This record gives sequence, structure tokens and C-alpha cells, in this order.
Amino acid sequence: MAYTFTTLKTAIQDYVQSTETTFTSQLSRFIINAEERILKECQLDVFRKSSQGSASSGTQYLAKPTDFLSQNSLSVIVSSSKQFLLYKQVTLLQDYTPNPTTTGTPKYYADWDNDTFLLAPTPDDNYTMELHYFYRPTSITASGDGTSWLGTNAELAMLYGSLVEAYTFLKGEQDLLGLYNTRFQESLQWLKNLGEGLQTRDQYLYDRVRRDVA
Repeated sequence: MAYTFTTLKTAIQDYVQSTETTFTSQLSRFIINAEERILKECQLDVFRKSSQGSASSGTQYLAKPTDFLSQNSLSVIVSSSKQFLLYKQVTLLQDYTPNPTTTGTPKYYADWDNDTFLLAPTPDDNYTMELHYFYRPTSITASGDGTSWLGTNAELAMLYGSLVEAYTFLKGEQDLLGLYNTRFQESLQWLKNLGEGLQTRDQYLYDRVRRDVA
């Protein structure tokens, strides 16, 4: 069954049997936390996108998109051709170009902070950059119609992930919390089979995704 924001909140309350005001005021936070865990643990192609930005001459930093979650690749467009940068740690970039005034076509990039990439060498021109990345979709708690891809297609992960957060908040019985967490981990595995297995191959070239039988 697909969940909307409203039906998911109701389901959480039904499972834990609590309508206490302090608890209900945190329902959105429980759901957001569950979404975050799903997005961080499962790489789903539906949450891939590309974006073009500009690297400014003499500036070694490149802003990340506001919905950025993790990078897939970054390329610089030179004479209408893409040249892919190599992802490295900040220390390697600083060792490669210890003087930030050293300029050229960017060859490496690294995470500088939550909002910015570091480029090396520092761009010697205004380059168009193309980033392929996993993005953070709009939360079901904030979508205009109260729906989301996760609520429709990952309903068990959304439910049990939210229940883990909710029951932890209530300091509930450890046995039941463990059951909710086990169900959550099972639903995550199904999503991983989809996102990291089924979505990355076809049966013309590969056989079906298989698991060992106990």
C-alpha cells in the first residue's frame, strides 16, 4: 500500500498507539529521519540527475546544487568536449597545487564542505561544469500533494524506518524496537536489490539478480 504524508502519520500512531501531543508534534521528524536513512543507504537511479554550473576564472571553489546528496561524476566542458575530473581527497589537491594561484584546466575535485567542491588546479577560464549526482528529493512531509516516490514505491521502508525513529523516541520495549529495525533492514535490502542490482543490468546481457539460498 502506498503512503501519503497523512496516511503514514496515521499508520505510525496506530502501530505505537500514541496520540500524546509531544509525540505527534515529532511525526514529521521521524519520517524525515527515515527518508534520510533510506537515501544514504540505497543508491536508486530514480534519484540521479545532472546539472550544469560555472567555474569562475581564478576561483578554486565550485558550488554544489542545493539538493546535492553525493557525486557520481564531474566534468569540465572544453571546446564542446567533456573532460572528466578525478575525485580525490582535499589533501591531494592541496599537495598537487600548494599555491592556489596556480591555474589551468581543472583536473581534480574534492569535497570542501557541505556546499562546495574544491578544484585543482584553479580554473584559468570561466568553464562550464557538468555534475552527475544523487540528489535529495523533496520530503513527503513537504511535497505539495503529500506524496513522494519513496512513499509510493518504498512504503515498507518508510513505515518501518519511521517506526524505528518513533519507538526510539518513546523509549519503547527493546524486543519490539528490534523487530521494527529488522523489518526496516529487510525492506532496505529489497530496495538495494532494485537500485544496485535490477536497475543496473538487463537480462539480455545478464542473468537475474540472485541471492544465496540458506
